[in-house]
Amino acid sequence: MHTAITGKGDQGNGTYSNPILAGDYADPTVVRVGSDYYLTHSCFEFAPGFLIWHSTDLVNWEPVGRALTEYAGNVWAPDLTYYNGQFYIYAPIDEEIMVLTAEKPEGPWSAPAKVGIRGIDPGHVADEEGNRYLFYGSGYVAELTPDGLSVKGEPRKAYDGWRFPEEWVVEGRFLESPKLTYRSGYFYLTVAQGGSSGPATSHMVASARSKHPFGPYEDSPYNPIVRTQSRSERWLSKGHGSIVDTPDGDWWLVYHAYEKGYYTLGRQTLLEPLEWTEDGWFRSPEGISADQPIRKPGGQAVIRSGSLRSFRSESGELGYAWSWYKPVSPIEFEVSQRAITISSDPASAPLVFMPEDHHYEAQVEIDLSEEAASGRFVLFYNDKTYSGIELSGEGLHGVIRGWRTPAKPWPSRKLIVRLQSIEHEVIFYCSQDGAEWTKFEHSFETSGWHHNALGGFLALRLALWAQGQGKVSFKNFEYRAWNR
Repeated sequence: MHTAITGKGDQGNGTYSNPILAGDYADPTVVRVGSDYYLTHSCFEFAPGFLIWHSTDLVNWEPVGRALTEYAGNVWAPDLTYYNGQFYIYAPIDEEIMVLTAEKPEGPWSAPAKVGIRGIDPGHVADEEGNRYLFYGSGYVAELTPDGLSVKGEPRKAYDGWRFPEEWVVEGRFLESPKLTYRSGYFYLTVAQGGSSGPATSHMVASARSKHPFGPYEDSPYNPIVRTQSRSERWLSKGHGSIVDTPDGDWWLVYHAYEKGYYTLGRQTLLEPLEWTEDGWFRSPEGISADQPIRKPGGQAVIRSGSLRSFRSESGELGYAWSWYKPVSPIEFEVSQRAITISSDPASAPLVFMPEDHHYEAQVEIDLSEEAASGRFVLFYNDKTYSGIELSGEGLHGVIRGWRTPAKPWPSRKLIVRLQSIEHEVIFYCSQDGAEWTKFEHSFETSGWHHNALGGFLALRLALWAQGQGKVSFKNFEYRAWNR
């Protein structure tokens, strides 16, 4: 029987601690439908993508489906919205803005279709008369057709961004992530500025409003709504916000940030309350700190299933915790709850899992059906930066930043391997029976494996990687936080 648990952020006493989603769930976008909240985020070059999360209290989240079932390219910064009984995801795929639709958040979702503009970071809004608009990129807006599937007319520049002080240490004056809210006759823009990485104080959330979608926009006197003030804080480069209201009329900001000392976990998802002023602006209340417990929003907590790490989801598809990195060609695999068997080839894609803890331990059994096949268990940033262990018909190999060492003898084509990551130092242990363990001779240090050093806006993931020719089975995967 699987254990039912609440999310990591829920403290069980009416408060929560950030993050509400630990791990690399960058560029969050959230929408409320009745008393239910739905969230998705960037999937980059991993597929399936656009994992849809469900919550009833904004703190505890349970995956319920995926919108993007096939590899489509590099996918950043989506916008999840709901309008007239239909769910929409607007997203740039290789910088061509696409739209996906579904009647239910669980799907099925349509295939991505071109909207008719190139750009990044789209944000949808509709006014009281049903006119629909799509903001994107560095402050542009285009009117949409009534069905929301394509643009009509020429896009126009509507906003140049908030002019923050010159002395602030940022990555640049980038204007990104225009998310829209229509309220009391105003179009409220929630934008990201300063750059999503780089210096600890770079990113921020700013706001502006206008009576007309094409502007002019007035900057909020309460800007920045959220920003890291010092590199000494726990949460760094805070930005890319999406605002949402509750059925009780409270307002909240969902955004991402890096954790000091743990950039390898990527941009994690945080939550903070908002308040509206008498002059019609939203701001962060006094006394709120992202690194201290905060009173939870109302609503019943959904229960997160302990089966999320399984290889197979309840629908029989690949489990929600798993995705392929750049699966440019079809992958043949068979999947059960406890095992996945992959038909390997020289161009096969790694299957990845996102850690969510500072220190953790993971274990898997590798079983080779043929001597020409091999199986890897590695820490993976991208297809140029990865390290770990490999079992082949020749024996055990170290994989050191992509380089494969000569084989050391191993008595069979079966291996149980355990990985421990503590203070970014990664140690592997090997066993034939799970009782007696031998430390592998190669260990690694991974603290620099993140975007500021390597680019790509990715994070460090666990990866199972079938290589060579033949079938490779990975069985009985386990993951747990390492409590020192």
